[in-house]
Amino acid sequence: MLGFILRRLGVMLATMIALTFIVFSLVNLEPNLRKLALEQGNIRMSDEAIENWLEKNGYRRPFLLRYGEWLGNSLTGEFGRSTRFRRPVNDVLPERLGYTGILAFWVMATMVPGALIIGVLAGMREGSKTDRSLSIFSIITTATPEYVSGIIFTVIFATWLGWFKGVAKAGDIDFWNFTLPVMTMALYGMGYIARMTRASMAEVMTSQYIRTARLKGLSFPVIVLRHALRNALIAPFTVIMLQFPWLLTGVVIVEKLFNYKGFGWVLVEAADNNDIDLLLACSLVSVAVVIITQLISDVGYAFLNPRIRVQ
Repeated sequence: MLGFILRRLGVMLATMIALTFIVFSLVNLEPNLRKLALEQGNIRMSDEAIENWLEKNGYRRPFLLRYGEWLGNSLTGEFGRSTRFRRPVNDVLPERLGYTGILAFWVMATMVPGALIIGVLAGMREGSKTDRSLSIFSIITTATPEYVSGIIFTVIFATWLGWFKGVAKAGDIDFWNFTLPVMTMALYGMGYIARMTRASMAEVMTSQYIRTARLKGLSFPVIVLRHALRNALIAPFTVIMLQFPWLLTGVVIVEKLFNYKGFGWVLVEAADNNDIDLLLACSLVSVAVVIITQLISDVGYAFLNPRIRVQ
């Protein structure tokens, strides 16, 4: 197992370096640099003035040298200064990540148990009315984009019923302005996990060892809880772990829709304002989250599946 983890870490480290190099190359394209100079200097700057500004701020130094400096500073936790917020990136990013972390926690706490219950109930009785009803519900939730369900929830609960404010403000997170974003994201992700759990549970229930357990006279609840459930959760576990990168970077629409000023909101702000240092920091965090969750998923999958562990 240790060798497996070390090999995965080596591959993921190489992946992170490659991806950061690509992102650094894209954000440092000439049009982006010229736009940055115009925004930070004067919109009517001449070409000569733009060149002088880029030269003065170090953007005309060799590309590999700048990438190496940025990578070295990133490893020490120094990400530069945000031109959008006029503050160090180290002050901006942790605060926004904290807001998204709170949102992600409650989304997962709502989404995962609900999805697993729906998937297990549907898979236990494949082809029944319960299975068909829950499957239709799962398909509808997955097929409905977040911006559609978010608008529907806002109209129903915030406009018609007046229960929620519908817009969350960073620093003022409470039940009333926090529930709609959680509902929107949990509903969208729930259907996919439920469908995967249902398919896995249905396959397990037709396995030979389940038939043997039935022939031994074991009750149906015992068969499901003791024999079927663990094996049925192997595939959904991987899907659940993949929700963490989605929660970090896929919340852009929801956070902008509800003005929830978390990581997705600040990522859009950085892109709109060509904030290079903040964009690079957001990209690095996103890549790190994807890699870490992928490693946890691989290790967890190996523990749940003895065949993978033996191989």
